[in-house]
Amino acid sequence: MRWALVKVCLAVTAMVVIAFAVPLGLVIREMASDRAFSDAERQAAMIAPALSITTDREELTRAVLSTEPGDRGRLAVHVPAAEKAADGTAGEALDVGTRRATPKDIATVRKAGRASITEVTDGFALLQPTALSTGDIAVVEVFVPEGEVSNGVATAWLILAGVGVALIVGSVAVADRLGIRMVQPAQRLAGAAHDLGEGRLGTRVPEEGPTELRSAAVAFNSMADQVVQLLANERELAADLSHRLRTPLTVLRLNAASLGEGPAADQTRAAVEQLEHEVDTIIRTAREQRPQTQGIQTGPGAGCDASEVIRERMGFWSALAEDEGREVRLAGVDRTVRIPVARPELAAALDALLGNVFRHTPEGTAFAVDVHHSGDAVIVLVSDAGPGIADPKAALARGTSGGTKAGAVGSTGLGLDIVRRVAESTGGDLRIGRSVLGGTEVRIWIGLHGTSPDRGRRGHGRRVTRRFGRRRPREPRTSAGPGAHPGALH
Repeated sequence: MRWALVKVCLAVTAMVVIAFAVPLGLVIREMASDRAFSDAERQAAMIAPALSITTDREELTRAVLSTEPGDRGRLAVHVPAAEKAADGTAGEALDVGTRRATPKDIATVRKAGRASITEVTDGFALLQPTALSTGDIAVVEVFVPEGEVSNGVATAWLILAGVGVALIVGSVAVADRLGIRMVQPAQRLAGAAHDLGEGRLGTRVPEEGPTELRSAAVAFNSMADQVVQLLANERELAADLSHRLRTPLTVLRLNAASLGEGPAADQTRAAVEQLEHEVDTIIRTAREQRPQTQGIQTGPGAGCDASEVIRERMGFWSALAEDEGREVRLAGVDRTVRIPVARPELAAALDALLGNVFRHTPEGTAFAVDVHHSGDAVIVLVSDAGPGIADPKAALARGTSGGTKAGAVGSTGLGLDIVRRVAESTGGDLRIGRSVLGGTEVRIWIGLHGTSPDRGRRGHGRRVTRRFGRRRPREPRTSAGPGAHPGALH
């Protein structure tokens, strides 16, 4: 494209230069010729007064030599022979100066009575007829060298040629710069597409250049962002789904613990442990490959009733709490609380937090779920009476980065990350502190209108407490899932 543009500009500029320079050069040549012959006519007119007074050779010779062209041998006077006198004698023809024109040309001019230019050796001769007092016609000849006819023409043509070459070079340079300006964005776009195809997902194109190429760059960057987002969503979904397996795995682990001793029980517990290990590996692998993305995006119609979801999930976890002798308290779910979070996302966040309670606190440890509703936010508190978290900041950092630290065996950090993304998608946040029960309190601030936690005010809704008493299951359970309700609230 670059060289094609240069060739087009070169051809167009050359045509324009030729179209204007050639006629202008011919006009300059014609003007130089007219100037030279106009000077010759003026010099011929200088001798006319002397011819009108006398035709004496000596007088005419002095008059011719007194002029600049006569002194340089470029002026001549041709006087015809006088008619016969009364005594029968006839005058002789008189030629003063150097004659270069042929007698025939002189006679033709004398007969026609008008000036003429004839070509002679080394130049041109201007033949100017002049009337004498006797009525005859004398011819004044002025020699114009060829150099004076073309005087300044060569210089003018050189200047025109230089201007033409400068115009051509300038147009080629401008065309080349325009070509670079057009080609470089296209080359960058092609290179970025190649890099993106090789897996370098951070490749982006500067949005510069002509309008069309800027639009292409914007479209490419948008496409690359969508590709990154799609890949991130796939990895996040894989990690999220794997983490949701933790809930039935927790049930299996607790059930396996009650099987007693024996080869079958040991094999079951080993299988559950191996399955948990594989799930942790999947979660870590997915999160290590995950680029940094924004939080969960919610839109119109994506909300749910937080009270209903919390009651449903607590109905599931109540059976496990009864089996382990845990006292459970549920408060603030007696009325509808609409939040801008999708139902599956809120359920996953609650399962992650409640699963952590069962995994990291001893059996018999009480826990509670409280819901507070204010005008612009909903606060969900999950607290327990366990040993607590020694370093809440490290736990939150692990939930943000997906990494693990020493002493965090069996933790991938994805549970807190799921909760954090749910909160941040509404403008809220996630915080960890010490609960009134003596253990850990995880606070989920869910903004109803994109409210920041710093601007909101902690509301205190009406607390309705329900307790789950310890009871023995009527029959052994073999399996449970996130959608099952092994026990009822009472």
